[in-house]
Amino acid sequence: MTTTSALFDAARERLAGARREGLGLLRTSRWRADRIVRAGTAWHLGVLLLTDDAVLATGEILRAAAEVRRGFAAESARARAERRAQARRGGFAEGEVVHLGWRTLDVTAIDAGGASGPLALLDGEPGVRWSPGGALVPLAGYLDEKIALLRG
Repeated sequence: MTTTSALFDAARERLAGARREGLGLLRTSRWRADRIVRAGTAWHLGVLLLTDDAVLATGEILRAAAEVRRGFAAESARARAERRAQARRGGFAEGEVVHLGWRTLDVTAIDAGGASGPLALLDGEPGVRWSPGGALVPLAGYLDEKIALLRG
């Protein structure tokens, strides 16, 4: 059986030199406007984010943008524009991809027979659920596909 950790270690080797995206954390202050600050970088592999030493589940994905005044048809659009501006205020470059609300997954729990976020065992092999309502698919094939797309 291939361990989950071994699959991710091999993925990191294959991803060396590939484009990474920013990880952000919301910072609030009484004296400054809220901002999203850089918390590192990761390779974006569908529902997973892979860092040098961790595996994360994706959250919200946005592009940093300067704050502009405009009308919005929906409150959700206004809130999203505010988060984009918070990322820009926090130091992300205009148009840079920022991942917000990500969470760390417990890779060792998978090999012990448990689950963590979208990861779980599938017939004794590591698997990933690529959508909340989707079935588990083999993690090895999923990583092969996502790495090919990222490197493509």
